[in-house]
Amino acid sequence: MIQKIIVPIDFSKHSEYALEAAATLAQKHNAEILALHMLELSNALISETDNSKQAEAVFYLKLAEQKFMDFLDKPFLKDVKVTPIVKHFKVFKEVNEVAEEHNADLIVMGSHGTSGFKELFVGSNTEKVVRYAEIPVLVIKHHPILTDFEKVVFACDFSREAIKPYINASHLFKSLGAKLHLVYVNLPGTGFSSSTEMETKVSDFLKTADGNLDNLENVYYVNDYSIEQGVLNFANNKGADLIAVATHGRKGLAHFFEGSISEDIANHSALPVMTFKI
Repeated sequence: MIQKIIVPIDFSKHSEYALEAAATLAQKHNAEILALHMLELSNALISETDNSKQAEAVFYLKLAEQKFMDFLDKPFLKDVKVTPIVKHFKVFKEVNEVAEEHNADLIVMGSHGTSGFKELFVGSNTEKVVRYAEIPVLVIKHHPILTDFEKVVFACDFSREAIKPYINASHLFKSLGAKLHLVYVNLPGTGFSSSTEMETKVSDFLKTADGNLDNLENVYYVNDYSIEQGVLNFANNKGADLIAVATHGRKGLAHFFEGSISEDIANHSALPVMTFKI
């Protein structure tokens, strides 16, 4: 159930894409949007005792607040409850602090990443938010054509540490009315598993996570040269609306998404990505 959605705003077109996607979700689920702008004012300027410096800080704060309100004056927000929040520091762990304070269910962000699945996150502001976020983060790469997440591909290695994000993803997507497809990418070389090994691992995983094997029919095995390529190829072939992945938080996503993916595949994949904390 989605009741509160946080959208970090930096006035870019990508944060506008995220805001529009969040508005669509909010309308469908009668949710509230917490629009968060992190104002970059130096600590020295804020704590300055000199009256002229204090006045300068207030001026910049008021200017940012007005720009923020102008940014939120969008037709697609007309019937949505929006609560603007301004923070004085651009510290990305504050996004999670705001989420905890307001009991938010989801963070929606726009991403500038265009050169690959991994590059959506690594070294970006999005990665910084994902690393600290305890709740799911939905990353919107392009203008949101639709947010009807009917088919979701969950990239899973079926390890014990993936049980928690899998359960959280299952509950969330069930509430959204989406069908979850689990994909296991079998890699050549040292990462290769036999059919029996894969099936045993998946069965043990589902028994532990679900207490049954009802979801076994929604598990797909893909052979490919990298996890990214296997996930994206499967998602494209399946006609998926969203890709869900597990993340180790502060360790980042690199442990999961190793190797590279061709720029051609990445550029043709406009799918949003949602992360779930391990």
